[in-house]
Amino acid sequence: MKRTHLPLNALRVYDAAARHLSFTRAADELAVTPAAVGQQIRALEDHLGVVLFRRTSKGLELTPEGAAGLDPLREGFLRFEESVAAMQAGQSSDRYTIAAPREFYAQWLAPRLAEFQAGTPGVVYSIVANENADFTEANLDLAIRLVDGPGELEGVQLAAGNRVTVERPAEAGGAPETWIEWPGAPLPEGVRACIKAGNAGQALSSAIAGMGRAVLPLLLVQGALDRGQLAAIGEPDESRRAYWLVAPVPQWRSKKVKALVAFLTGG
Repeated sequence: MKRTHLPLNALRVYDAAARHLSFTRAADELAVTPAAVGQQIRALEDHLGVVLFRRTSKGLELTPEGAAGLDPLREGFLRFEESVAAMQAGQSSDRYTIAAPREFYAQWLAPRLAEFQAGTPGVVYSIVANENADFTEANLDLAIRLVDGPGELEGVQLAAGNRVTVERPAEAGGAPETWIEWPGAPLPEGVRACIKAGNAGQALSSAIAGMGRAVLPLLLVQGALDRGQLAAIGEPDESRRAYWLVAPVPQWRSKKVKALVAFLTGG
């Protein structure tokens, strides 16, 4: 069934004017001018084909037609508020569905989610391994992606896009002077790879196993460097690609996502 078009803004103005029986006080409540209130009321009267207010020596008063519509209108606004509260209930939920690369989850994200969980009793996580999963199809709240920027999504960069060359340190057995290649770090022409990994996680595991050197995001390997599993060769280089927290606008603005993003970014 086709729904009747409702001039919701004008109805909101009408409700305020009816409660105050004053265009001026209604304007103060709505943060508009009395003239704007008058324009909305006249437009609503034209739309409905009835007169809603009349001026008397005692001031503004409702007509019988105007009074007749108030109770159903206010009940309708109450239902709107209940509907909005129901939709926002998921925003205050302690359930998070997060898409993140496996290796990044293990090295960086999992310890921080554990810390967030400790301060938020009852929080429940659902982790999706495909960071490029569709937000709607996977019902995602948040994703972490190694990208040049957020694109059409809202997002925040977790750290500078630095990358570093790493290998297993000598005290852990060392590594041959061969290279590990993966799509995010193609090797210069003429450099032979000992292994062609499918992603950064495979390249990281190969480097820790001592199979060769790899060029990897510093944020990804920082934990392995700190633990002595890997050693850096030279200083980090700048890279356009970095790890970003991203989400569509509705998810990004939700209360629960704001809380987690603030925690993960130290905001």
